[in-house]
Amino acid sequence: MKNSHETLVIHNAIAVLKDRLLPDAFIRIENGRIAEISTEIENSWQGGRKIDAEQGFVAPGFVDIHVHGGGGRDFMDGTEEAVRVACQSHLRHGTTTIFPTTTTGLANEIHAMIRATASVAMSSVDELLPRIPGVHLYGPYFAPDKVGCHSAEGRRNPTPEEYHSYFQTGLIRIATCAAELPGSEEFYRVARKHGSLITCGHSNASWHEMQMAFDAGMRHVDHFWCAMSNVASLRARFGAPMQASMEQFVLMNSQMSTEVIADAEHLSPELLEFAFRMIGPSRLCLVTDCSRALDMPAGPYKFGNIHTGSEFQSSGSVGLAPSGGLASSVRGMDHMVRVMRKSTSATLCDIFQMASLTPARLTGLEDRIGSLEVGKCADLLILDQNLKLKNVILDGCLVG
Repeated sequence: MKNSHETLVIHNAIAVLKDRLLPDAFIRIENGRIAEISTEIENSWQGGRKIDAEQGFVAPGFVDIHVHGGGGRDFMDGTEEAVRVACQSHLRHGTTTIFPTTTTGLANEIHAMIRATASVAMSSVDELLPRIPGVHLYGPYFAPDKVGCHSAEGRRNPTPEEYHSYFQTGLIRIATCAAELPGSEEFYRVARKHGSLITCGHSNASWHEMQMAFDAGMRHVDHFWCAMSNVASLRARFGAPMQASMEQFVLMNSQMSTEVIADAEHLSPELLEFAFRMIGPSRLCLVTDCSRALDMPAGPYKFGNIHTGSEFQSSGSVGLAPSGGLASSVRGMDHMVRVMRKSTSATLCDIFQMASLTPARLTGLEDRIGSLEVGKCADLLILDQNLKLKNVILDGCLVG
């Protein structure tokens, strides 16, 4: 259980604000909220527990909208213990708000995952776990030719009877479906009625199918360049003339957002730079798409449910599918942030916007989390000059 709120004062810090770095920063936290952000010279000492940032960075906690597990557990294991262990693993890497993510699987497995997540979510902050605003319903509605490392046996087309049962739980905050599947348009319309961020992923959709999805409420594409259509894949599907793909649709449409897995394994530095410069930090999220192999030794693992999921191998740096392709990341969000700093021209403000504020805004949470602002929840990170995580503060309480 967490300690009762105490006044915390972070000093000797560089605060990563939305639009600038604030050197010699002084941040006062009271009752789980940010009460003051000023400079050492401006502030008047009012008591409280002092934390010396040692000229490191103070930044908002990460918000991960696409994450499957960690610490040897997958959210699809469907137990409260699995949810807790996975959430604890990501909190250690700076994720203070998390959206546990489903994969392909049986309906009863998905319902077990939702129930377990709902139970843990009710007491997450009291237990010093990341905030859990809801679930990302990611599988099972993938295109047959874009299943990737997920279990093909658990893939299917959307049917109202099934997906209504998920939405009726009230916990689905993000909802994914491949746009070309029969029934996808109605799925999107139902998801929009329930206030979900609607995404298209694991899809070989054409521009016209993406436009249909957009008209029905879809506004986001999962892990850009991974398991998505391109001009070549649509040439194989439709022949000539060549067709515009999901990539072109996102790049052309300013109302679309997307995400990248910046683990230095899925995408080259050039692609990360391209995504940052062409899409921009207000439309681009960093996600981990992390498997149960986070903080675990290299070796064999299951993706999805521990009994029925698909096999993959962790190299210690990335997941590898039996086919030779990649099988999601095995890294936390702090690693993604360091890669973006090393590999792109993005500023620290840009990087933390992509890791915190943009996903918070897309999921309707930016009034509470995602940036360092007076009045927002005190979910903060203290990092050294190399962006190595030193401390996590959740709801105004020092973790660990």
